[in-house]
Amino acid sequence: MSSSCTGLSRVLVAVATALVSAASSCPQAWGPPGVQYGQSGRSMTLCCPGVTAGAPVSWSRDGETRLLQGPDSGLGHELVLALADSTDEGTYICRTLDGALGGMVTLQLGYPPARPIVSCRAADYENFSCTWSPSQVSGLPTRYLTSYRKKTVPGADGQRVSPSTGPWPCPQDPPGATRCVVHGAEFWSQYRINVTEVNPLGASTRLLDVSLQSILRPDPPQGLRVESVPGYPRRLRASWMYPASWPRQPHFLLKFRLQYRPVQHPAWSMVEPAGLEEVITDAVAGLPHAVRVSARDFLDAGTWSAWSPEAWGTPSTGPGLCPYPAWIILLRSCLPSGPLPKEIPAGGKPYTQPKEKPQMDSPAPPRPSLLPDPRPLDHRDPLEQMAVLASLGIFSCLGLAAGALALGLWLRLKPDGKDGHQKPGFLAPMIPVDKLPGAPNL
Repeated sequence: MSSSCTGLSRVLVAVATALVSAASSCPQAWGPPGVQYGQSGRSMTLCCPGVTAGAPVSWSRDGETRLLQGPDSGLGHELVLALADSTDEGTYICRTLDGALGGMVTLQLGYPPARPIVSCRAADYENFSCTWSPSQVSGLPTRYLTSYRKKTVPGADGQRVSPSTGPWPCPQDPPGATRCVVHGAEFWSQYRINVTEVNPLGASTRLLDVSLQSILRPDPPQGLRVESVPGYPRRLRASWMYPASWPRQPHFLLKFRLQYRPVQHPAWSMVEPAGLEEVITDAVAGLPHAVRVSARDFLDAGTWSAWSPEAWGTPSTGPGLCPYPAWIILLRSCLPSGPLPKEIPAGGKPYTQPKEKPQMDSPAPPRPSLLPDPRPLDHRDPLEQMAVLASLGIFSCLGLAAGALALGLWLRLKPDGKDGHQKPGFLAPMIPVDKLPGAPNL
Protein backbone atom coordinates (compact mmCIF):
# COMPACT_ATOMS: atom_id res chain seq x y z
CA MET A 1 0.00 0.00 0.00
CA SER A 2 2.76 2.40 0.93
CA SER A 3 4.49 1.80 -2.41
CA SER A 4 1.23 2.59 -4.27
CA CYS A 5 0.85 5.84 -2.35
CA THR A 6 4.44 6.79 -3.02
CA GLY A 7 3.99 6.24 -6.77
CA LEU A 8 0.75 8.23 -6.78
CA SER A 9 2.37 11.11 -4.92
CA ARG A 10 5.14 11.29 -7.49
CA VAL A 11 2.61 11.50 -10.30
CA LEU A 12 0.72 14.29 -8.54
CA VAL A 13 3.90 16.26 -7.96
CA ALA A 14 4.81 15.98 -11.62
CA VAL A 15 1.33 17.10 -12.73
CA ALA A 16 1.39 20.03 -10.32
CA THR A 17 4.76 21.15 -11.56
CA ALA A 18 3.54 21.02 -15.15
CA LEU A 19 0.43 23.05 -14.26
CA VAL A 20 2.47 25.71 -12.49
CA SER A 21 4.80 26.00 -15.44
CA ALA A 22 1.89 26.26 -17.87
CA ALA A 23 0.08 28.86 -15.75
CA SER A 24 3.13 31.09 -15.48
CA SER A 25 2.96 33.94 -17.99
CA CYS A 26 6.74 34.19 -18.13
CA PRO A 27 8.57 31.22 -19.68
CA GLN A 28 11.14 29.35 -17.64
CA ALA A 29 14.80 30.06 -18.25
CA TRP A 30 16.36 28.03 -21.11
CA GLY A 31 19.93 28.68 -21.98
CA PRO A 32 21.94 31.70 -20.83
CA PRO A 33 20.43 33.79 -17.99
CA GLY A 34 18.68 36.99 -18.98
CA VAL A 35 17.59 35.63 -22.39
CA GLN A 36 14.00 34.85 -23.32
CA TYR A 37 12.92 33.04 -26.47
CA GLY A 38 9.75 33.34 -28.46
CA GLN A 39 8.15 32.33 -31.75
CA SER A 40 7.97 34.76 -34.63
CA GLY A 41 4.42 35.92 -35.35
CA ARG A 42 3.15 35.14 -31.86
CA SER A 43 2.53 37.33 -28.82
CA MET A 44 5.43 37.47 -26.39
CA THR A 45 5.54 38.28 -22.67
CA LEU A 46 8.76 39.55 -21.06
CA CYS A 47 9.30 39.46 -17.30
CA CYS A 48 11.52 41.83 -15.32
CA PRO A 49 13.99 39.51 -13.60
CA GLY A 50 15.04 41.78 -10.71
CA VAL A 51 11.68 42.57 -9.10
CA THR A 52 8.96 40.67 -7.32
CA ALA A 53 6.00 39.42 -9.29
CA GLY A 54 3.33 42.10 -9.75
CA ALA A 55 5.56 45.05 -8.86
CA PRO A 56 4.94 47.96 -11.29
CA VAL A 57 7.87 48.75 -13.57
CA SER A 58 8.51 50.79 -16.71
CA TRP A 59 10.00 49.29 -19.90
CA SER A 60 12.27 50.74 -22.58
CA ARG A 61 14.59 49.47 -25.32
CA ASP A 62 18.31 49.51 -24.68
CA GLY A 63 19.76 52.73 -26.04
CA GLU A 64 16.37 54.46 -26.30
CA THR A 65 14.74 56.95 -23.92
CA ARG A 66 11.19 56.38 -25.15
CA LEU A 67 9.11 54.30 -22.77
CA LEU A 68 7.43 51.29 -24.20
CA GLN A 69 5.21 50.79 -21.17
CA GLY A 70 4.74 52.89 -18.06
CA PRO A 71 4.35 51.68 -14.47
CA ASP A 72 0.63 52.51 -14.53
CA SER A 73 -0.12 49.97 -17.28
CA GLY A 74 -1.54 47.51 -14.78
CA LEU A 75 0.66 44.67 -16.06
CA GLY A 76 3.05 44.81 -13.13
CA HIS A 77 6.49 43.42 -13.97
CA GLU A 78 5.44 42.08 -17.42
CA LEU A 79 5.76 43.52 -20.93
CA VAL A 80 3.48 42.13 -23.66
CA LEU A 81 4.56 42.29 -27.32
CA ALA A 82 1.76 41.52 -29.79
CA LEU A 83 2.74 39.55 -32.93
CA ALA A 84 6.47 39.83 -32.30
CA ASP A 85 8.76 39.82 -35.32
CA SER A 86 12.44 40.28 -36.05
CA THR A 87 12.25 44.03 -35.37
CA ASP A 88 11.32 43.29 -31.75
CA GLU A 89 14.48 41.31 -31.08
CA GLY A 90 17.01 42.99 -28.81
CA THR A 91 17.59 43.98 -25.20
CA TYR A 92 14.86 45.47 -22.95
CA ILE A 93 15.40 47.37 -19.67
CA CYS A 94 12.93 47.47 -16.77
CA ARG A 95 13.04 50.07 -13.96
CA THR A 96 11.16 50.40 -10.69
CA LEU A 97 9.09 53.41 -9.61
CA ASP A 98 12.13 55.15 -8.09
CA GLY A 99 14.08 54.76 -11.35
CA ALA A 100 16.33 52.00 -10.11
CA LEU A 101 17.38 49.36 -12.60
CA GLY A 102 15.24 46.30 -12.19
CA GLY A 103 16.91 44.11 -14.80
CA MET A 104 17.64 43.50 -18.48
CA VAL A 105 16.06 40.93 -20.80
CA THR A 106 17.27 39.94 -24.27
CA LEU A 107 14.59 38.69 -26.66
CA GLN A 108 15.43 36.13 -29.36
CA LEU A 109 12.79 34.83 -31.78
CA GLY A 110 12.72 31.60 -33.73
CA TYR A 111 10.59 28.57 -34.56
CA PRO A 112 9.68 25.32 -32.81
CA PRO A 113 11.74 22.27 -33.72
CA ALA A 114 10.77 19.99 -36.60
CA ARG A 115 11.51 16.29 -36.97
CA PRO A 116 15.21 15.92 -37.83
CA ILE A 117 16.53 14.06 -40.88
CA VAL A 118 18.31 10.90 -39.70
CA SER A 119 20.48 8.40 -41.59
CA CYS A 120 22.57 5.48 -40.33
CA ARG A 121 25.56 3.62 -41.72
CA ALA A 122 27.66 0.65 -40.62
CA ALA A 123 31.34 0.72 -41.58
CA ASP A 124 31.76 -2.86 -40.33
CA TYR A 125 29.57 -5.70 -39.04
CA GLU A 126 29.90 -4.82 -35.34
CA ASN A 127 29.26 -1.07 -35.03
CA PHE A 128 27.10 1.53 -36.72
CA SER A 129 26.65 5.28 -36.48
CA CYS A 130 23.75 7.64 -37.12
CA THR A 131 23.90 11.25 -38.23
CA TRP A 132 21.16 13.86 -38.35
CA SER A 133 20.43 17.37 -39.51
CA PRO A 134 17.52 19.75 -38.85
CA SER A 135 14.74 19.68 -41.40
CA GLN A 136 13.99 23.31 -40.56
CA VAL A 137 16.30 25.99 -39.17
CA SER A 138 14.78 27.16 -35.91
CA GLY A 139 17.17 30.02 -35.22
CA LEU A 140 17.28 29.03 -31.55
CA PRO A 141 19.69 27.02 -29.38
CA THR A 142 19.04 23.35 -30.11
CA ARG A 143 19.92 20.12 -28.37
CA TYR A 144 19.50 16.51 -29.49
CA LEU A 145 18.58 13.54 -27.34
CA THR A 146 19.58 10.19 -28.87
CA SER A 147 18.80 6.63 -27.87
CA TYR A 148 18.25 3.21 -29.43
CA ARG A 149 16.61 -0.09 -28.63
CA LYS A 150 16.68 -3.59 -30.04
CA LYS A 151 13.48 -4.48 -31.85
CA THR A 152 11.57 -7.72 -31.45
CA VAL A 153 12.30 -10.26 -34.15
CA PRO A 154 9.45 -12.39 -35.57
CA GLY A 155 10.27 -16.10 -35.82
CA ALA A 156 9.76 -18.39 -38.76
CA ASP A 157 6.20 -19.13 -37.58
CA GLY A 158 5.37 -15.46 -37.16
CA GLN A 159 5.70 -15.55 -33.36
CA ARG A 160 7.98 -13.26 -31.39
CA VAL A 161 11.00 -15.19 -30.20
CA SER A 162 12.80 -12.47 -28.20
CA PRO A 163 11.53 -9.60 -26.02
CA SER A 164 12.22 -5.92 -26.63
CA THR A 165 15.36 -4.65 -24.96
CA GLY A 166 16.51 -1.17 -24.10
CA PRO A 167 16.33 1.69 -24.67
CA TRP A 168 19.96 2.67 -24.21
CA PRO A 169 21.56 6.07 -24.80
CA CYS A 170 23.33 6.47 -28.12
CA PRO A 171 26.49 8.39 -27.11
CA GLN A 172 27.26 11.42 -29.24
CA ASP A 173 30.85 11.41 -30.46
CA PRO A 174 32.09 13.99 -29.59
CA PRO A 175 29.50 15.33 -27.14
CA GLY A 176 27.24 17.84 -28.81
CA ALA A 177 27.99 16.57 -32.31
CA THR A 178 25.31 15.56 -34.82
CA ARG A 179 26.48 11.94 -34.72
CA CYS A 180 26.12 9.04 -32.32
CA VAL A 181 27.74 5.60 -32.37
CA VAL A 182 26.37 2.20 -31.35
CA HIS A 183 29.07 -0.32 -30.41
CA GLY A 184 28.72 -4.08 -30.23
CA ALA A 185 25.62 -4.38 -32.40
CA GLU A 186 24.36 -7.74 -33.64
CA PHE A 187 24.62 -8.24 -37.38
CA TRP A 188 21.31 -10.09 -37.78
CA SER A 189 19.26 -7.84 -35.44
CA GLN A 190 17.11 -4.79 -36.07
CA TYR A 191 17.29 -1.57 -34.07
CA ARG A 192 15.06 1.48 -33.58
CA ILE A 193 16.88 4.82 -33.38
CA ASN A 194 15.30 7.76 -31.52
CA VAL A 195 16.59 11.26 -32.29
CA THR A 196 14.71 14.10 -30.56
CA GLU A 197 15.36 17.75 -31.38
CA VAL A 198 14.78 20.10 -28.45
CA ASN A 199 14.79 23.89 -28.30
CA PRO A 200 13.14 26.48 -25.97
CA LEU A 201 9.86 26.21 -27.89
CA GLY A 202 9.38 22.44 -27.73
CA ALA A 203 10.63 19.06 -28.95
CA SER A 204 10.19 16.85 -32.02
CA THR A 205 11.16 13.18 -32.43
CA ARG A 206 12.23 11.05 -35.38
CA LEU A 207 12.18 7.22 -35.15
CA LEU A 208 14.19 5.16 -37.62
CA ASP A 209 14.32 1.36 -37.90
CA VAL A 210 17.60 -0.03 -39.20
CA SER A 211 19.36 -3.38 -39.68
CA LEU A 212 23.10 -3.81 -40.14
CA GLN A 213 22.60 -5.84 -43.31
CA SER A 214 20.87 -2.95 -45.07
CA ILE A 215 23.05 -0.07 -43.82
CA LEU A 216 26.41 -1.83 -44.22
CA ARG A 217 28.76 0.32 -46.29
CA PRO A 218 32.50 -0.23 -45.81
CA ASP A 219 35.03 2.56 -45.89
CA PRO A 220 37.01 2.89 -49.15
CA PRO A 221 40.06 0.62 -49.56
CA GLN A 222 43.37 2.08 -48.48
CA GLY A 223 46.93 2.13 -49.79
CA LEU A 224 46.07 2.06 -53.50
CA ARG A 225 49.25 1.82 -55.62
CA VAL A 226 49.63 1.72 -59.40
CA GLU A 227 52.90 0.44 -60.89
CA SER A 228 54.12 -0.24 -64.40
CA VAL A 229 55.09 -3.73 -65.56
CA PRO A 230 58.62 -3.68 -67.07
CA GLY A 231 58.63 -4.77 -70.68
CA TYR A 232 54.86 -4.49 -71.09
CA PRO A 233 53.91 -1.07 -72.49
CA ARG A 234 50.17 -1.79 -72.15
CA ARG A 235 50.06 -3.14 -68.61
CA LEU A 236 49.65 -1.66 -65.14
CA ARG A 237 49.60 -3.42 -61.79
CA ALA A 238 47.27 -2.03 -59.08
CA SER A 239 47.30 -3.17 -55.45
CA TRP A 240 45.45 -2.02 -52.31
CA MET A 241 44.58 -3.00 -48.74
CA TYR A 242 41.46 -3.55 -46.63
CA PRO A 243 40.13 -0.40 -44.91
CA ALA A 244 41.44 -0.07 -41.37
CA SER A 245 37.89 0.06 -39.97
CA TRP A 246 36.99 -3.40 -41.31
CA PRO A 247 37.96 -6.31 -39.01
CA ARG A 248 39.20 -8.90 -41.47
CA GLN A 249 37.71 -12.21 -40.43
CA PRO A 250 37.26 -15.41 -42.49
CA HIS A 251 33.47 -15.13 -42.29
CA PHE A 252 33.20 -11.44 -43.28
CA LEU A 253 35.31 -10.63 -46.32
CA LEU A 254 35.13 -7.88 -48.92
CA LYS A 255 34.98 -7.93 -52.68
CA PHE A 256 36.27 -5.12 -54.84
CA ARG A 257 35.72 -3.34 -58.11
CA LEU A 258 38.36 -1.31 -59.93
CA GLN A 259 37.97 1.50 -62.44
CA TYR A 260 40.67 2.98 -64.67
CA ARG A 261 40.92 5.43 -67.54
CA PRO A 262 43.60 7.25 -69.56
CA VAL A 263 44.16 10.88 -68.80
CA GLN A 264 42.53 12.10 -72.02
CA HIS A 265 39.35 10.02 -71.79
CA PRO A 266 36.44 10.74 -69.40
CA ALA A 267 34.92 7.22 -69.62
CA TRP A 268 35.92 4.63 -67.03
CA SER A 269 36.61 0.95 -67.65
CA MET A 270 35.76 -1.40 -64.77
CA VAL A 271 36.81 -4.88 -63.66
CA GLU A 272 36.07 -6.91 -60.51
CA PRO A 273 39.36 -8.33 -59.16
CA ALA A 274 39.50 -11.62 -57.30
CA GLY A 275 41.84 -10.36 -54.58
CA LEU A 276 43.86 -7.36 -53.50
CA GLU A 277 45.69 -6.98 -56.82
CA GLU A 278 44.80 -6.57 -60.49
CA VAL A 279 46.86 -6.36 -63.68
CA ILE A 280 45.40 -4.07 -66.33
CA THR A 281 46.24 -5.51 -69.77
CA ASP A 282 44.66 -2.94 -72.10
CA ALA A 283 46.23 0.31 -70.93
CA VAL A 284 47.09 2.93 -73.54
CA ALA A 285 50.85 3.00 -74.05
CA GLY A 286 52.55 6.23 -73.03
CA LEU A 287 49.54 7.81 -71.28
CA PRO A 288 49.07 8.27 -67.53
CA HIS A 289 46.07 6.37 -66.13
CA ALA A 290 43.83 7.16 -63.17
CA VAL A 291 42.82 4.18 -61.05
CA ARG A 292 40.34 3.95 -58.18
CA VAL A 293 38.78 1.09 -56.22
CA SER A 294 35.76 0.48 -53.96
CA ALA A 295 34.64 -2.35 -51.67
CA ARG A 296 31.51 -4.23 -50.65
CA ASP A 297 30.58 -7.16 -48.45
CA PHE A 298 31.32 -10.35 -50.38
CA LEU A 299 27.72 -11.57 -49.86
CA ASP A 300 26.32 -8.32 -51.33
CA ALA A 301 24.99 -7.04 -47.99
CA GLY A 302 24.52 -3.28 -47.93
CA THR A 303 26.00 -1.10 -50.66
CA TRP A 304 29.34 -0.35 -52.31
CA SER A 305 31.72 1.95 -50.50
CA ALA A 306 32.73 5.32 -51.82
CA TRP A 307 35.57 5.34 -54.34
CA SER A 308 39.06 5.56 -52.98
CA PRO A 309 41.22 8.56 -53.87
CA GLU A 310 42.57 8.22 -57.39
CA ALA A 311 46.07 6.88 -57.92
CA TRP A 312 48.03 7.47 -61.12
CA GLY A 313 50.40 5.32 -63.11
CA THR A 314 51.99 5.22 -66.59
CA PRO A 315 52.80 1.98 -68.47
CA SER A 316 56.46 1.10 -68.87
CA THR A 317 58.23 2.49 -71.94
CA GLY A 318 61.84 1.55 -71.14
CA PRO A 319 63.81 -1.58 -72.11
CA GLY A 320 62.82 -4.88 -70.58
CA LEU A 321 62.59 -8.59 -71.12
CA CYS A 322 60.73 -9.90 -74.13
CA PRO A 323 57.22 -10.82 -72.90
CA TYR A 324 56.62 -13.52 -75.59
CA PRO A 325 57.74 -17.17 -75.45
CA ALA A 326 60.48 -18.31 -77.80
CA TRP A 327 58.15 -20.42 -79.95
CA ILE A 328 56.10 -17.31 -80.80
CA ILE A 329 59.22 -15.50 -81.93
CA LEU A 330 60.29 -18.49 -84.09
CA LEU A 331 56.83 -18.77 -85.57
CA ARG A 332 56.89 -15.06 -86.36
CA SER A 333 59.22 -15.81 -89.27
CA CYS A 334 56.57 -18.04 -90.90
CA LEU A 335 53.82 -15.42 -90.64
CA PRO A 336 53.27 -12.55 -93.11
CA SER A 337 55.90 -9.89 -92.84
CA GLY A 338 55.15 -6.79 -90.86
CA PRO A 339 56.32 -4.89 -87.81
CA LEU A 340 56.23 -6.55 -84.42
CA PRO A 341 53.52 -5.40 -81.99
CA LYS A 342 54.36 -2.57 -79.64
CA GLU A 343 54.61 -4.95 -76.69
CA ILE A 344 57.58 -6.91 -78.20
CA PRO A 345 60.65 -4.76 -77.64
CA ALA A 346 63.20 -5.97 -80.19
CA GLY A 347 66.60 -6.14 -78.54
CA GLY A 348 65.13 -4.70 -75.39
CA LYS A 349 63.91 -1.49 -77.10
CA PRO A 350 60.91 -1.02 -79.33
CA TYR A 351 61.76 -0.30 -82.93
CA THR A 352 61.08 3.24 -84.06
CA GLN A 353 61.55 4.66 -87.51
CA PRO A 354 63.94 7.58 -87.86
CA LYS A 355 62.30 10.95 -87.86
CA GLU A 356 62.36 12.91 -91.07
CA LYS A 357 63.66 16.43 -90.95
CA PRO A 358 60.85 18.88 -91.60
CA GLN A 359 61.14 20.92 -94.73
CA MET A 360 61.41 24.65 -94.49
CA ASP A 361 58.35 25.25 -96.68
CA SER A 362 56.14 22.70 -94.94
CA PRO A 363 53.73 24.04 -92.30
CA ALA A 364 54.40 23.35 -88.64
CA PRO A 365 52.76 20.18 -87.32
CA PRO A 366 49.62 20.76 -85.23
CA ARG A 367 50.05 20.72 -81.48
CA PRO A 368 48.33 17.90 -79.58
CA SER A 369 45.00 18.81 -78.06
CA LEU A 370 44.41 18.47 -74.32
CA LEU A 371 40.68 17.94 -74.80
CA PRO A 372 39.24 14.42 -74.26
CA ASP A 373 39.42 12.19 -77.31
CA PRO A 374 35.85 11.27 -78.37
CA ARG A 375 37.02 8.19 -80.27
CA PRO A 376 36.61 4.84 -78.48
CA LEU A 377 39.71 3.19 -77.07
CA ASP A 378 41.26 0.18 -78.82
CA HIS A 379 41.34 -2.42 -76.03
CA ARG A 380 42.82 -5.21 -78.19
CA ASP A 381 46.02 -6.58 -76.72
CA PRO A 382 48.83 -7.24 -79.26
CA LEU A 383 50.03 -10.12 -77.11
CA GLU A 384 46.65 -11.80 -77.35
CA GLN A 385 46.50 -11.24 -81.12
CA MET A 386 49.97 -12.72 -81.54
CA ALA A 387 49.09 -15.73 -79.39
CA VAL A 388 45.96 -16.38 -81.45
CA LEU A 389 47.92 -16.21 -84.72
CA ALA A 390 50.59 -18.50 -83.31
CA SER A 391 48.03 -21.00 -82.11
CA LEU A 392 46.34 -21.04 -85.51
CA GLY A 393 49.69 -21.62 -87.22
CA ILE A 394 50.61 -24.48 -84.92
CA PHE A 395 47.26 -26.19 -85.34
CA SER A 396 47.45 -25.76 -89.11
CA CYS A 397 50.93 -27.36 -89.26
CA LEU A 398 49.85 -30.24 -87.05
CA GLY A 399 46.75 -30.79 -89.17
CA LEU A 400 48.73 -30.86 -92.41
CA ALA A 401 51.28 -33.29 -90.94
CA ALA A 402 48.57 -35.60 -89.64
CA GLY A 403 46.77 -35.54 -92.99
CA ALA A 404 49.94 -36.37 -94.91
CA LEU A 405 50.76 -39.26 -92.57
CA ALA A 406 47.25 -40.67 -92.85
CA LEU A 407 47.32 -40.44 -96.66
CA GLY A 408 50.68 -42.26 -96.80
CA LEU A 409 49.50 -45.07 -94.58
CA TRP A 410 46.33 -45.48 -96.60
CA LEU A 411 48.22 -45.74 -99.87
CA ARG A 412 50.71 -48.19 -98.40
CA LEU A 413 48.09 -50.54 -96.97
CA LYS A 414 45.59 -50.35 -99.82
CA PRO A 415 44.61 -53.97 -100.94
CA ASP A 416 45.19 -55.05 -104.60
CA GLY A 417 42.46 -56.38 -107.00
CA LYS A 418 42.00 -60.11 -107.84
CA ASP A 419 43.19 -59.82 -111.48
CA GLY A 420 45.88 -57.42 -110.81
CA HIS A 421 49.54 -58.23 -111.33
CA GLN A 422 51.16 -59.53 -108.20
CA LYS A 423 53.89 -57.27 -106.98
CA PRO A 424 57.19 -59.06 -106.41
CA GLY A 425 58.30 -59.27 -102.86
CA PHE A 426 61.77 -58.64 -101.61
CA LEU A 427 62.72 -62.37 -102.30
CA ALA A 428 61.53 -62.31 -105.94
CA PRO A 429 64.97 -61.86 -107.55
CA MET A 430 66.27 -65.01 -105.84
CA ILE A 431 66.29 -68.30 -107.91
CA PRO A 432 65.09 -71.50 -106.23
CA VAL A 433 67.86 -74.01 -105.39
CA ASP A 434 66.21 -76.92 -107.24
CA LYS A 435 66.19 -74.94 -110.44
CA LEU A 436 69.93 -74.30 -110.51
CA PRO A 437 71.84 -76.22 -113.27
CA GLY A 438 73.83 -79.13 -112.00
CA ALA A 439 72.03 -79.31 -108.70
CA PRO A 440 71.40 -82.88 -107.51
CA ASN A 441 67.85 -84.00 -106.95
CA LEU A 442 67.15 -84.73 -103.34
